[in-house]
Parts: sequence; C-alpha cells; structure tokens
Amino acid sequence: MKRFKNKKIELLYSIFIVTLAIVSVLLVIFDYFNVINIYHGLLFKIYYGIWIFYIIDYVTGFFMAKNKKQFLLDTALDLISLIPAHPIFVIFRLYRVIRIVRYYNIFWKFGWDGKFTGGLHRFIYDTGFIYLFSVSIVILILSALIFAFFEHYNLSTSLWWAITTATTVGYGDIAPQTGGGRCIAVFLMFGGVGFIGLLTSTITDFFTHDSSDATDDKIDKLSTQIEELTKQVNYLQKNVNKKSAPQKRNTKNKN
Repeated sequence: MKRFKNKKIELLYSIFIVTLAIVSVLLVIFDYFNVINIYHGLLFKIYYGIWIFYIIDYVTGFFMAKNKKQFLLDTALDLISLIPAHPIFVIFRLYRVIRIVRYYNIFWKFGWDGKFTGGLHRFIYDTGFIYLFSVSIVILILSALIFAFFEHYNLSTSLWWAITTATTVGYGDIAPQTGGGRCIAVFLMFGGVGFIGLLTSTITDFFTHDSSDATDDKIDKLSTQIEELTKQVNYLQKNVNKKSAPQKRNTKNKN
C-alpha cells in the first residue's frame, strides 16, 4: 500500500486515488441512466484518462511490491476494474477506496470501529472470503468474455450465462453452440462451480461458527453466574449456621 516515504505525499496520493475512483464510478452511473455520454467530447478524455492512470498505478504498484503474489491476491478486484470491455467493471474501483479507508483506520479514528466493523473485517479477511470472491469474479468475467467472443453474445448476456452455469442453476435459456463455447463451459463447470462452492461454504461456516461461539459464550457466562450464586448461597448458609449455633447452645443450657 505504501508507495512514498513522505507521509503527507502518501496521504495526498491516496486522496487523489479515492477522488478518481468516485468520479469514474459516478461517470459510469450517470452514463447508464443516460444523463451523460462518456464516449464523446471532454468526458471521453476524462474517462479514459482515469483508466490509463489506473493502469500505470497498478503496474507501478506491482513492480514496487515486495511480495508480488500477495499483491496480485490483494488487488484482484483492482485488476478487474481495468478491463475495458464494459464500463460496469469500473465499479470495482470502489474496493481500492475500501482498502485505503482500512489502511488509514478511518473508522477507528471516527469512533466507528465497533462490533460491526470488527465482525465485517473478520468475515472479509480472516476467513479468506475476499480472495475466494476475487478469484470467483475473475473466473466468471474471463469465462463471460471468452464465451461472448465465440458465441457472439453481448457481455451482459454472457455474464448471465456464466453466473447461472457456475451456480449450477442452469436455466437453459442460453447454451453454447460452438466448440470454443463448449470448452469454456466445461472449464466453468469444474473451476467456477468449485470456487463458488468454496465461497458459499465459507459464508455458511462463518455464520455457523459465530452462532456456535455466541452460544458457547452464553453457556460460559451462565456457568460463571451459577458458580457465583452457589458461592453466595454457601456463604449465607455459613453465616446462618454461625448465628443459629449460639441460640441452640443457650436453649440447651436453659433446659
């Protein structure tokens, strides 16, 4: 994450990256609703200028990274955001914003780092969810792009086919007709289904584990409370026995 020795320059660069990410996402959203057209005039230059900057930024970060394998895993969604096939991929640049927020502990500094953010962090990173999700997204998108090339479908239709195939829903509304399309379908059936299965099992295990942990915590707290109550009852019983002992002796003496 760190690219500059000077902290102020690093902070300014991070703010610049966040600004570009938000601007590019807003451009795509407004273009989708036909408010603007990002393929003509000044907006075209701004849109593709940001894209070129992100490519340079990604390549620079890769060569500066000490652990390049870890860099590729951590920035898989950043790489997806550079795919020029469709503007929708720009949405993945928001993940860069999330990483910057996490790097500077923004939630903690504003006092928002509580139980929810802690649980969210454990779910995304500690379980490996982000890595499985990134790999699954890459497989789906690459499969959709290759499928679109062989079967001559548009990208949105190809993505629909890839998702329904990988999730084993298989509506059957779209089926590969060419040899290349069938080969990528076989790849998606084995690779995609495997990763999607791991992804769903990770989500299930997280919530199941959390619920079992919560139950164990409640049982432990209840056991502790019972022990404390038992000690108090024993203490009271001893005090009662001590007070009643002299009275019994006096009664015996009178008799």
